[in-house]
Amino acid sequence: MTGWLVTTLGAAVVLAVLLDIFHTLANPGRQGLVSRWVHVGLWRVSGRSSWSGPVAMLTVIGVWGLVAVLGWALIYWPHVDGGFTFPAESSADHGPAFLDAVYISLVTISTLGFGDVFPATGWLRIVNPLEAIFGFALLTVAVSWVLQAYPAVSRRRVLSLRLSGLGRAGAVDALPGLAPAAASTLLHGLAADIVIARVDLGDYAETYFFRENDEESALPATLGIAGQLGAAAGESPHPEVQLAGRALLIAVSDLLDVVQDRFLRESGTPNPMAAYVRDHRHLPD
Repeated sequence: MTGWLVTTLGAAVVLAVLLDIFHTLANPGRQGLVSRWVHVGLWRVSGRSSWSGPVAMLTVIGVWGLVAVLGWALIYWPHVDGGFTFPAESSADHGPAFLDAVYISLVTISTLGFGDVFPATGWLRIVNPLEAIFGFALLTVAVSWVLQAYPAVSRRRVLSLRLSGLGRAGAVDALPGLAPAAASTLLHGLAADIVIARVDLGDYAETYFFRENDEESALPATLGIAGQLGAAAGESPHPEVQLAGRALLIAVSDLLDVVQDRFLRESGTPNPMAAYVRDHRHLPD
């Protein structure tokens, strides 16, 4: 009876890993507990370092793999003796049952297939290949996660560089002299890009912890330029420019709401922009 309790515990551990992977990768607006704890912890311990985000992602993948290996090992542990067939020449040499279970789990999840241990009972012949499928799926989702996160980081950097360029070009002062159509197009375009940044931050929360050392490509340092452009548009006598300016300010406000609600410890701060800048250790432009 105790053996089946251990097996059930192992199954619960594997299920917990699956749920964490699901919330991190396949449930927009959510973040798994492991991903959240690792990213926030490393972000704080590293002093908001630029390597914090990438290293945290690799650490999360490693934790998923390690916990999954231990979970599957718990499933096998009570059934190693009698449930698996070992080579006859090494039957007297294999170690404690738990170490054997960990070995079986590692070989199976990595799909190495040494062929020295085989499941001998019917249900283990079903469960053991499932772990191999789990291992292949874990590798696939890990690669997919990286391929999803880095384009989101690139889009944010492009937006920041665009804002920085507009700031250096004097766009805030030049906005009142632009033709209404040109000014509206500029402002609506920036609002759309900021909305995309907000969606990326909501769907790929780990990208918040990718800090740029170059302030021109750091959105916390350049987002204020969008606010200045929106405020300048409010001084325009043209309704279409005023509308575009309000849309831009709303996009900035919505982005800062996501940042404050999900990442900043200073909930309810009267100046989320300053808190965002401070959390990334940048100076506002």
